Amino acid sequence: MQALETIRQTLSNLDPPQVHLLAASAVGLGGLLAYYLASRKKAKTIPMGDGWWGRGPKPLSEDERIHGFEVKTSDEEIQDLYRRIDQTRYTDPLEDARFHYGFNSNYLRKVVSYWRNQFDWNKQVKVLNKYPHFKTKIEGLDVHFIHVRPPHLPKGQKVRAIMLVHGWPGSFYEFYKILPLLTEREDGLVFEVICPSIPGYGYSEAPHKQGFNTMDAARIFLKLMERLGFSEFYLQGGDWGSFITTNMAQMKPERVKGLHLNLFSVRRRGLGVLLSLIIGPYLPFLVGFTREDVKRVFPFMERNVYEILRETGYFHIQATKPDTAGCGLNSSPVGLASYILEKFSTWTDFKNRDLEDGGLERKFTLDDLLTNVMIYWTTGTIVPSMRLYKENLKTNMENRLDFLTHVYVPAGLAAFPNELLHCPRSWASLRYKNMLSYSYMPRGGHFAAFEEPQLLADDIKQFVKQVEKL
Repeated sequence: MQALETIRQTLSNLDPPQVHLLAASAVGLGGLLAYYLASRKKAKTIPMGDGWWGRGPKPLSEDERIHGFEVKTSDEEIQDLYRRIDQTRYTDPLEDARFHYGFNSNYLRKVVSYWRNQFDWNKQVKVLNKYPHFKTKIEGLDVHFIHVRPPHLPKGQKVRAIMLVHGWPGSFYEFYKILPLLTEREDGLVFEVICPSIPGYGYSEAPHKQGFNTMDAARIFLKLMERLGFSEFYLQGGDWGSFITTNMAQMKPERVKGLHLNLFSVRRRGLGVLLSLIIGPYLPFLVGFTREDVKRVFPFMERNVYEILRETGYFHIQATKPDTAGCGLNSSPVGLASYILEKFSTWTDFKNRDLEDGGLERKFTLDDLLTNVMIYWTTGTIVPSMRLYKENLKTNMENRLDFLTHVYVPAGLAAFPNELLHCPRSWASLRYKNMLSYSYMPRGGHFAAFEEPQLLADDIKQFVKQVEKL
């Protein structure tokens, strides 16, 4: 990093013509290297393979029926929750700590008081059951999903299928606000939507064997779409959902009409990326950066290293010893709520750390936030949800076959300004080779469908129109 800083200082001392000449030479070299790399034969798909994640050995056959499912609760479940809430021990926050040390316990008391005395889980269960739920066995696991069809269709109206995939610490419930925006006919576009729960999350059964990663989830979801009778469909994802849907597009590109993502990244290696980091702040147009890219990427160390180090303690825990931390979260509802809701504060906007209440109620209602927490609590899935980090990070993900394989299906990328990391179009194009749209979203953070459903729905629709030239 010292060498990089030296180069930056040298560039800042050069006259503009000198910088331009140096940049042009460097970009030319980068172009030759890019041409050489592109000329090498690359695989266009990754093998789908097979798996078995149920208990015991794989049987000769598996029940492939699809069953209706309904979210339920009981008085015993609620009373147990209240008993555990009432036994919570709090630690007073440091003076003026706000959210810089994590979830401020003064505000946590207010959230818990609402949870204990005003939040109506029975009412929220009815909200969850507003859409039809199903389960089906795939590779030994009960896979949960909701399947929402358009309520009113004129005769001859074409319906497009789309799967929306959530991430951590979210759930299928993140999409409840965007569902009516996609399933109601508008501008000639209407979708039927499938929202599965990742195995180990919510109402999908957790894997019983080690090794379940995003490629395994992708294969299971491809089998789900096949079982539902879809020969072609669109995909949308953020967080882990971005990795899973990208893997799906890599495995079965002939089935995926288009891939829309609100989180995306590339391997940050190679001369081209290095040059863009050196030259980008000074002459962004030479490396394909816009002014908005410069604003979101630089200063590079602060935004892409120090800021991420401040926010990824959870990542290292879950990628190494998820069961240890998860044990406490699975026993304490208040501990679980603080752990999950802190992410909905900071990942919506890093500036929320400066607020006493973490800015949680600026974008969300406590009913919506606590409903997501209750999905984890009532299913006891916080530990298996955390294990997905361990399974994917056992080796360097950037050396995995799916990271080394380009994506060739039509892609639409939505870059929200408060996302954890920004990936400029010029970087994204290194991986997504058929990018039809790249949108700088005007507001919003990590939980796009939950925060800004209208913005996300509009971007999905404009992307689909480009795919189909509507």
